[in-house]
Parts: sequence; C-alpha cells; structure tokens
Amino acid sequence: MMSNQSPIDGRQDHQRTLVMGILNVTPDSFADGGEHFDFEDAVRHGHKLFDEGADIIDVGGESTRPGAERVSLEDELHRVIPVITELRELGAIVSVDTMRPEVAKAAISAGATIVNDVSGGLADPLMAKVIAGAPDIQYVAMHWRGHSKNMQNLTSYDEVVRDVKNELDDRVSELLQAGVAPEQIILDPGIGFAKDSEHNWALLRGLERLQLLGYPLLVGVSRKRFLGELVGAEVPADRDHATLAITSDLARREVWGVRTHSVKPHRDAIEVIEELYY
Repeated sequence: MMSNQSPIDGRQDHQRTLVMGILNVTPDSFADGGEHFDFEDAVRHGHKLFDEGADIIDVGGESTRPGAERVSLEDELHRVIPVITELRELGAIVSVDTMRPEVAKAAISAGATIVNDVSGGLADPLMAKVIAGAPDIQYVAMHWRGHSKNMQNLTSYDEVVRDVKNELDDRVSELLQAGVAPEQIILDPGIGFAKDSEHNWALLRGLERLQLLGYPLLVGVSRKRFLGELVGAEVPADRDHATLAITSDLARREVWGVRTHSVKPHRDAIEVIEELYY
C-alpha cells in the first residue's frame, strides 16, 4: 500500500501532486449524494480513501451543488465532527470543507489540519480570524461569487482567467491583512462555481497564469457537469475517465493537489507522470 504521509507543503521545488479524496457527509451532493450520509458509511468510505492512498481526506457536511440550500450550523457540525475525529484516529490527514468559522474551529479541535473554504472567506469574514489564530493550519481559498442557490447567475466575466486571477489576488490581500500567513494559503480556481463550461475549460488551459500568483493550487473537477457535456456522460460516475485525464495533465503541470471522488486511479496516474518526467 502506498504511504499516506506525503508532505503537505506547497513550496518545495518539486512535489508530487497530492490527491485529496472527497468525503461528502450529505444527502444531496451532486455526484454521490446520500451514499456516505450515515456515520458508519462515511467512516467506512474514509477508510477506503485512506487505504487507496489519499494524501488528504476532505470531509464536508454541506452540499455546494448548483441550487443547493444551506444546512444549519448544528446539522453541519453533527455531520462532520464525529467523522473527522474517527479519521484522525486512523492517522489520516483531514481537511474540513466548510464556509463557517464555527465548523472550522471545531474541526481544527478535532484534528483537521486544512480548512477548505469554497467561499475563500467571503461567506463569513470571521473565517480569516480563525485561520490567522491557527498558524499551523492551511487554508484553501476558492474563487467564489455567491452561494450555490444563485451562483449560476453570477457568470459574467470580461476575460475569465484574468478576472479570476484578479479576484483571487484580492482575496489573498484581504486574508494577509487579516493576519493569515502566506504559507497558510492555497488557492482554488473554483471550477464549476459561477462559471459555465467554456469558463471552466479556459481556466484549465490558463492555470499557469494563476500559478503566477505564487501560491499552491488545488483543482477540483471530479465528475463535474462540463466533463459530462464533453463526453456525453449524464451519470456523474461515468465522468471518471475524463476526470482522470485532467489529473494527469495537472500533475504534469505540477499543480499542488487535485480533489477527487476516487483515489487509486489518480494516485496511479500521478505516479506514471512522476516516473516519466521527474
């Protein structure tokens, strides 16, 4: 079995692209809604992700699929904290997928070492204070324009790569002003969030321009609709091969991490890229 103790450090000269395994503890996520909603099912799937070589397991209790309604704070805490606690006892590196500072704080107390915030701190300005107060925690700030319920009405860009780069740069500036350290920050272009299919493809083609910001990049395309539109796959799980092709390309371009629903195929593809090029 491959080691799970890969260094989570985005500032080395070369580091193998990391695999962040997705663990949705929700009844309504677009790709696997309800499959891991029960605590025992969630933990079992977390064990599977770990055994397959996930460098990070990303535990989320709130669906961010287009049109999704927000869950209550109490429900989100109830969904994710017991699972994080269990996976940390297993020895996994765990991130929490949340926009709420209260959930981030509780998750950090439970052993999470990464906060993956799809809003980049825009959903709640107190998030930056939580991250600044936990200097050993890394923070994924995604490009975001609004909550899932209305984000697809916010897809107007002059030039999407430039606009996303500028908006991410603004987020970084505000995070730094709030006391977050540069080495804590990881950026995510927000594929599929307030973007149509051509925006997503343009961002993937133009990732080098986002890398010029100087921060590690996490990219999540797993099973997303724009892949299904390209290859004619209505069912999200049928988009896995297309997802894997993008992972291989991202590994070649030395992207810090990929966020995926399946782990072993992506670890295998990355190992091949490593052997060929590094």
